[in-house]
Amino acid sequence: MLVKTYGSAVYGVNALTITIEVNISAGTKYYMVGLPDNAVKESLQRVASAINVSGFRMPKQKIVVNLAPADMKKEGSSYDLPIAIGILAASGQIPADELEDYFIMGELSLDGSIQPIKGALPIAIQAQQEGFKGFILPKQNVREAAIVNDLVAYGVENLAQVIAFFNKSEALEQVKVNTKEEFLKNINNYEHDFADVKGQENIKRALEIAAAGGHNVILIGPPGAGKTMLAKRLPTILPPLNLNEALETTKIHSVAGKLSASDALMTSRPYRSPHHTISDVALVGGGINPQPGEISLAHNGVLFLDELPEFKRTVLEVMRQPLEDRKVAIARARFSVEYPASFMLVASMNPCPCGFYNHPEKDCVCAPGVVQKYLSKISGPLLDRIDLHVEVTPVNFTELASTSETERSNFIRERVIKAREIQDLRFADREDLHCNAQMSPKMVRKVCQISDEGNSLLKSAMEKLGLSARAYDRILKVARTIADLDGSENVEMEHLAESINYRSLDRDGWAG
Repeated sequence: MLVKTYGSAVYGVNALTITIEVNISAGTKYYMVGLPDNAVKESLQRVASAINVSGFRMPKQKIVVNLAPADMKKEGSSYDLPIAIGILAASGQIPADELEDYFIMGELSLDGSIQPIKGALPIAIQAQQEGFKGFILPKQNVREAAIVNDLVAYGVENLAQVIAFFNKSEALEQVKVNTKEEFLKNINNYEHDFADVKGQENIKRALEIAAAGGHNVILIGPPGAGKTMLAKRLPTILPPLNLNEALETTKIHSVAGKLSASDALMTSRPYRSPHHTISDVALVGGGINPQPGEISLAHNGVLFLDELPEFKRTVLEVMRQPLEDRKVAIARARFSVEYPASFMLVASMNPCPCGFYNHPEKDCVCAPGVVQKYLSKISGPLLDRIDLHVEVTPVNFTELASTSETERSNFIRERVIKAREIQDLRFADREDLHCNAQMSPKMVRKVCQISDEGNSLLKSAMEKLGLSARAYDRILKVARTIADLDGSENVEMEHLAESINYRSLDRDGWAG
């Protein structure tokens, strides 16, 4: 008897419908076809044990399982459950009349319990688009799937529950999630706040500008100056995710298996801080079975690279294209996948190996030329993609011991949102532009027009401070953002002057 069940394979952040065809006929062997990997091939042993433990029998006949389309590689253990249900239906132990209405996914343990899967949200979206009535999946993943409208999501703990459901001897409880309520519930729920930071008002201002324009930023300062503390609080002043961004971000984390059972929807912007020993594949994504990397997990949020010069050169260089294109393509011989990677890069570094170059109180003990050599670990093309270079100085005791209230993140965020609204209007006719940092050189010339006095100031700054040519566009972009924060239609002299101050690493002689 031939029976079909339905599941899905995840490629990139999207899913593709997979038909699991099971045919039982005279014979004795089991066959698994349709380009399965080893994890899929091994499923028959797990399926046989789970079926027997659940009180049913594994047929001792010829069983052929085909995963269609047969020209696409099938990976992972999440096909166990639809294969088991297909075998039981093909052997007449459960009715097959309702199987075509459901997507079924889940990994089986030998005792019949069901383990979680990756990519539940994109699979649920595919099931809804294909017109399926419901989605049966592990209980740990059900809240992810339940946020998809017009799709019934059932969370199950073991194979016996699924069998009882199709035998109509036991009903499954539908899990419902109010997407809008879930989205609004924790949208402003952040553990950190800029009110915790004493002093550092100039650094807070720089991060406010970075958030308002979507600019990448590098913080340079001695150990203990507060670089990491400030970076952790940057997501708290970014504009809240809209519903589309939240769904897109949740899909990526769902594919990577990073969502907990209690999470249905990511409502706060992600903050990723990989260790400097990370590999290039772990950062951008890929592997034998391609998975999203850290830059994709930071999509719509912040990627923080602490001690930037300590990262391997190859790791840093692979970020150059994603920083420009805001996506990363992973190509393999049989297929290629694309992951979104629109993130804000925040990096921090000591100014030298000992950490005390330019320190107001402590002396640098590095030998001549060592500082420049340390900074040269960061390539020019990567530095070219970082708009703000901010020098962080240590906080003195008076500021640390102060009991006065400092500005909270929500007040800063309000100013950032207003600046972003101005940019939304400016780029309303461009789907590929969302903030000032994403402007092309052509757009910079159009949007960031300055007066003759401004031109003279910029020319003088570039000559006297020895600023590089690559700093020109960056200064104009940042000046445009500062003008947006001030609600100014034009880029004024004071906006340019402040922007010029954020090019420390381009300054001639900065590192001796």
